[in-house]
Amino acid sequence: MIQVRELELEVPGKRLLTGASFTIPAGEKAGLVGPNGAGKSTLLKVLAGQADPVRGLVAVKGAVGHVPQDPRPRGVDLATHAVAHVLSAKGLDHAAQELDRLRDRLESQHDDAAVHAFAEAEESFRAAGGYSADSESRRLLAGLGLALDRADLPLSALSGGERRRVEMARVLFGGSDVLLLDEPTNHLDKDAKAWLMAFLRTYRGALLVVSHDLELLDSAITRVLHIDRGRLREYRGTYSQYRKARQLEEARMAKTAVRQEAEIRRLTTLADVMRRQTAKRAKTAKSLDKRVARLRTEQVAAPKREKKYAIKFPDPPHSGKLALEAQALTKGYGGPPVFQDISFRVEKGERLLVMGFNGAGKTSLLRILAGQTAADSGTHRSGTGVSMGYYAQEHEGLTPDRTVLEHMLEASTEIEPRLRALLGMFGLTGDVASREARHLSGGEKTKLALTQLVAGRHNLLLLDEPTNNLDPPSRAGVGEALAAWPGTMIVVSHDPEFVERLRPQRALLMPEGQLEFWEEGLLDLVALA
Repeated sequence: MIQVRELELEVPGKRLLTGASFTIPAGEKAGLVGPNGAGKSTLLKVLAGQADPVRGLVAVKGAVGHVPQDPRPRGVDLATHAVAHVLSAKGLDHAAQELDRLRDRLESQHDDAAVHAFAEAEESFRAAGGYSADSESRRLLAGLGLALDRADLPLSALSGGERRRVEMARVLFGGSDVLLLDEPTNHLDKDAKAWLMAFLRTYRGALLVVSHDLELLDSAITRVLHIDRGRLREYRGTYSQYRKARQLEEARMAKTAVRQEAEIRRLTTLADVMRRQTAKRAKTAKSLDKRVARLRTEQVAAPKREKKYAIKFPDPPHSGKLALEAQALTKGYGGPPVFQDISFRVEKGERLLVMGFNGAGKTSLLRILAGQTAADSGTHRSGTGVSMGYYAQEHEGLTPDRTVLEHMLEASTEIEPRLRALLGMFGLTGDVASREARHLSGGEKTKLALTQLVAGRHNLLLLDEPTNNLDPPSRAGVGEALAAWPGTMIVVSHDPEFVERLRPQRALLMPEGQLEFWEEGLLDLVALA
């Protein structure tokens, strides 16, 4: 159960929430929505006990499962296998290791002490569900889309999307009375999303989920909490029902605001006229002034229109005909190669979509091309005059304790006013420029990383899931801007709407490395891959 009373939240330079109160009892499922930077992720961190509010009461009863927007396992040995990491949610990884140790001891010294120690450890392991835990953890991993042959690989051999699945499986395996999920469908294919939605529908605890996935919100929730301009409002029903209610409410607010403003203007004009007449009328004017002041305190603010972003990438610098060429690239992480003998050529102005199921090596390929990691074998080279910009899905290029403006100054030689204008194009305005990256929401980090690409004036962009974490208006703005940009792009994306806007010429199917000319039928595979 979650209980919140008169909660106030802030990050440096911005008040996020004032006077928020709500209750989510066991069995109820709520969606938390609002624009990027409204405070959704911060609220989940407060409920998870990972951040403190400015003031207010927060009571979360029972065990809490929290999957943050960036759920990469921290402080974990990357040599740990995926299944073992899931089992660690209940301490069963260590219990299994201890049982193996005692079994080895029993084989070498079969005395009463060894028999007793093994029997006692085995009984504890069985009572804790240890023997069924392995199959249960594998079922969760498979449901979330991790291929069976990758469940026994170390975390270091998994892609960023696969590690997200492992961390979510760990939280679900651990069991909870309260589940806090921040953009849980990022990097999930269609089947994994369907599995997660079915899981959430049957979840018996209190659920609060942040998502821009309308299908998830319509399928799994019964209530919407909307954050905007520091206020939280509750709406009953699915996300679609919330949208209808919100539209009706905004229409009423707009009419009321117009009516109130007209009445304020009428009374103000009348008071100004009376002030210039007799003393008696001047006294009446003062009375009218009081009415105007009262009306202003009760005045309904006109609803903000959904912001449309006019984003424009500058024309790319001139380059030769060849943008990039790869020859026989192979990459593995200690086991069988993730991919091998990948060869392709991308020419100036071409858009290449890299497709494949999670774990097929899409991110690894982009990291090799960007010079972030080395291939096991093979070569790649850029063409004459090519300037490459790389967008990493996990925002690895952002430094937590550096400000937004410091990141921009590092990415470009432009003067500060020009850089602030670029940030404003992506909606990063005002005090956001002086905020450290650690205090940005996932959507704001995405916008900062994209703004750095704009400032860098590149002519070849490597984009790994560039629309993740963006709210719908931002996603549309970024999609339209990239669709209009004449430079060269190599893109990984699970977003069919974005890919359709982009209109790629070819697709590289991973891990086979097969090149296909783009056709509309491939669009159906984008969400599946």
